[in-house]
Amino acid sequence: MAETSEAVPSDGAAAADVPDTERQALLETVRQLPHLPGVYRFFDRQDRLLYVGKARDLVRRVSSYFLKTASSPRIALMVSRIARLETTVTRSEMEALLLESNLIKTQHPRYNIIFRDDKTYPYLKITGEDIPRIVYYRGAVDRSNQYFGPFPNAYAVRETIQILQKAFRLRTCENSVFNNRARSCLLCQIDRCSGPCVGAISREAYQQDVDDAVRFLRGEHSAVLDGLQAKMMAHAEQLEFEAAASVRNRIMALSKVLEQQSMEAGNQTDVDIIAVVMKAGQACVNLAMVRGGRHLGDRAVFPGNLSAVFDGHEAGNTLDSSHQAVDDWQEESQEIQVLKAFLSQHYMGGSIPSVIVCNVLFDDPALVEALSAEAGHRVHFVFQPQGQRRIWLELAEKNADIALERMLQRHDTQQVRLKELVAMMKPDIEDMDALRIEAFDISHTQGEATQASCVVFHHGAMQHSEYRRYNITGVAPGDDYGAMKQVLTRRYEKLVGQEDLMPDIVLVDGGPGQVAMAVEVFSSLGHDLGRIVGVAKGEGRKVGLETLVYADGREPQELGKDSGVLMLIAQIRDEAHRFAITGMRAKRDKKRRTSRLEEIEGIGPKRRQKLLARFGSVRGIADASVEDLATVEGISIGLAQQIYRQLH
Repeated sequence: MAETSEAVPSDGAAAADVPDTERQALLETVRQLPHLPGVYRFFDRQDRLLYVGKARDLVRRVSSYFLKTASSPRIALMVSRIARLETTVTRSEMEALLLESNLIKTQHPRYNIIFRDDKTYPYLKITGEDIPRIVYYRGAVDRSNQYFGPFPNAYAVRETIQILQKAFRLRTCENSVFNNRARSCLLCQIDRCSGPCVGAISREAYQQDVDDAVRFLRGEHSAVLDGLQAKMMAHAEQLEFEAAASVRNRIMALSKVLEQQSMEAGNQTDVDIIAVVMKAGQACVNLAMVRGGRHLGDRAVFPGNLSAVFDGHEAGNTLDSSHQAVDDWQEESQEIQVLKAFLSQHYMGGSIPSVIVCNVLFDDPALVEALSAEAGHRVHFVFQPQGQRRIWLELAEKNADIALERMLQRHDTQQVRLKELVAMMKPDIEDMDALRIEAFDISHTQGEATQASCVVFHHGAMQHSEYRRYNITGVAPGDDYGAMKQVLTRRYEKLVGQEDLMPDIVLVDGGPGQVAMAVEVFSSLGHDLGRIVGVAKGEGRKVGLETLVYADGREPQELGKDSGVLMLIAQIRDEAHRFAITGMRAKRDKKRRTSRLEEIEGIGPKRRQKLLARFGSVRGIADASVEDLATVEGISIGLAQQIYRQLH
């Protein structure tokens, strides 16, 4: 790669957003950066994170942003807002890539492509216990158990568990149930479990079934079938025809699954297929997963911040060029930028297969090297697949195109509803994308476990990461008005004098009474009453008969069941109700589970702890017999009988 002269910041890039004195101090900071790899972060005057990037050479990379001629209007706009920067030096470009990925995922900078995924991918776990069990799992992995996946969705995991139950009859029950079984369960009786809890199978034979299941999950289908075939013949030779028939049924179940798996490709290595499709300024990345030769399904994800990152002109215009060296400046297409953002954010810190098939060609040795180092094995990228892999990629592209088309249709519908809402309610707002709505709801069970919810609608979608729940205290049970007054006060008292940070519309679930409480709170805090809108349910609480109640003197409005505005408001209102009721139920159930044990005379903290450690939960304790309860240290027969009576 040819050497070029060092890019020095120019005063010509000074912007009106940042005073000249601050701009000069920033340029001096840039000049003093080291010629080392690392990560840089740009902040505006409000200390909001604008952009995160990585560099092979910090001073060259950061200096390039402050040249007289910006590569695009978006870069010029971002640079005009930079008030300060932070840098972190790393030992290599690979470490910088990992740190950049973590910061983008956790800090959500304004000018980076962001793939928001608030759920980890699910795994199938085979526990490392003496009698292993198979379970659905979502979370961090460890070395004490065996994990297979990740799977694209929960359905794929549960389907695989059903296959393993039919073919290998592994247990799925909790230890609290397994350790206290006196007779075989229903799964054992229908030949979905071999019954290790009641000694229906030896530990050695059960472990062999576990090993066969592991081999099957790793793609050794032929070897597993050959082993089962040999076992069936051995039983037949010993005239053990019932056992031979059982193994035969397992072979048939396994063979049927493999025959139905039209994408089964023999003893394949693990493969991910990634298709990027862009249309109308939006992008979709479809990820399909193949594990052990079985196609497990796919998932479509949509990146955020594209409108801020791209100019919206040719695909070659680029902002996110942090993956390329400044001394070898080369514009990348939007598809390449989206793909590289997905690779770094999805795979860094996660499971990485041996082969990744992509529909977009890119050349970034540093990214490939970083992914290989993270995986612990060489990761091969395939851009022109043949045979079965080509079929997979074509299907992934088609699914991405379908998902993107559906998303665009939903987006267009949502935009129409937003326009109607803004025209009707007339909030003081110019950009519909900036419209922010916060909705509140109160939930309780006859006054028990009262909880309030606040959900947020912003940028044309529900913002799940901004949802909040509030435990209501000091209010009479069942007093919804008092609860609404408390939650609104707690939410908005810290925004007194900061009207620019207030939502444009505050939805309260209720009629004139709830609105009156909101008016009382907003009046005492000095907030604009025009922001408050109540959603009163109609006759029979039927959807479509709601009335909007305003706090600023406007007449109530009945929109009708065909109104797009009502559909949007009902969507937000219902989400607030769902979020409140799920939180309330969890709080109520937790309190009830704890109190049921605490109410039993003679059961203190130590005995309660021993019971929960033995049976796993209050439900497990309730399912136990008097004799089982009496086996716990400190629990006599009399006390066991008392516990049994109290929980039944």
